[in-house]
Amino acid sequence: MPTSTPSVDGERALAAAFAVRELDRAAEDYDRFRAAYTDPRRIPRSAAGPAIRIVSTEDWTSGFVAGSFWCLFEHTRDESWRATAERFTRALEPQCRRTRDHDIGFIVNCTFGRAQRLLGGDANRAALLLAAESLASRFSSHVGAIRSWDFGPWRYPVIIDNLMNLELLFRAAELGQTPRFAELALSHARTTLANHFRPDSSSYHVVDYDPETGEVIEKQTHQGLSDESAWARGQAWALYGCTMLYRETLEVDFLRQAQRIAAFYTEHPNMPSDGVPYFDFDAPQLAPAVELRDASAGAIAASALLELAEHAPAPESARYREFALRSLRSLASAEYRAAPGSHGHFLLMHSVGNQPGNDEVDVAINYADYYFLEALLRCKSRAR
Repeated sequence: MPTSTPSVDGERALAAAFAVRELDRAAEDYDRFRAAYTDPRRIPRSAAGPAIRIVSTEDWTSGFVAGSFWCLFEHTRDESWRATAERFTRALEPQCRRTRDHDIGFIVNCTFGRAQRLLGGDANRAALLLAAESLASRFSSHVGAIRSWDFGPWRYPVIIDNLMNLELLFRAAELGQTPRFAELALSHARTTLANHFRPDSSSYHVVDYDPETGEVIEKQTHQGLSDESAWARGQAWALYGCTMLYRETLEVDFLRQAQRIAAFYTEHPNMPSDGVPYFDFDAPQLAPAVELRDASAGAIAASALLELAEHAPAPESARYREFALRSLRSLASAEYRAAPGSHGHFLLMHSVGNQPGNDEVDVAINYADYYFLEALLRCKSRAR
């Protein structure tokens, strides 16, 4: 574990003060947000200027709004945020039985999972265990991984995002004394490490497997510029996922992989100086006329780097923390932070959902806000 010095402690105190200011400001802005969106079955997913995209509780992003409310309760300890978070979380309870894709982890872990960590409770525990059973139903022993999607041309697609859902399985294994969940998560993680990463530790988005033999059929980058390009949010999911895997298992292979991904991400020549990536690291070469940043990738990676800094040795830990803080300060600036009352009361502008599909391009989006708040909470707690 990294050690502290007086200068490091002083820098952490300054970082903590920054995080507190930004969390206070977020609470003010999200007070307007929750006043504007009062139906927990109609989730604000994104905003393109004044145009708001509303989705149902079945959408893969449906848990991030409640998750943001839980983050604000964690920061403020204001019971009104707890009540709002609980109301939006309860509306997601039917999703605990979701078996049609892998996204149950996103939906349940940042809602019932956060609630269980903050408050405990039999209902939250039961929701996590049920959701883990649902996610585990998509595991194939032939492939050694959890199937991500049931649509599209693929035979057995596994996407890099799916690493994020493994935390649900680890948590359920602990809460329910069910080792099987952790075993499935480990199998999926090891299969991903074996097949998803290029020699430079960038990640493909999708690996398609033969469901009978487990052999790799094809590797693609579905939401990036090309199959061999490095889609920025995919790299952020990979960084976050491998860091979480090390925390849960203490297996050094996951720490080393997280550090290799961090090196690719933070040291890439196409990373802008403000620490907020283009939506694809290869965009300057492949699409120089499309200068789109992805604040969501920046927020996810910042949160991951702050955690990775707690596990990595010096001097890497200091570099990870410095990069994460640079990214967060950029995201908190007027360049990315929406003015109060604009962009549907979301916090961050300039995220990219799916550029090749022309879907949610240069918008405010709910998962960018969630990981921004999570990163600020990590900065606040770990910078002391």
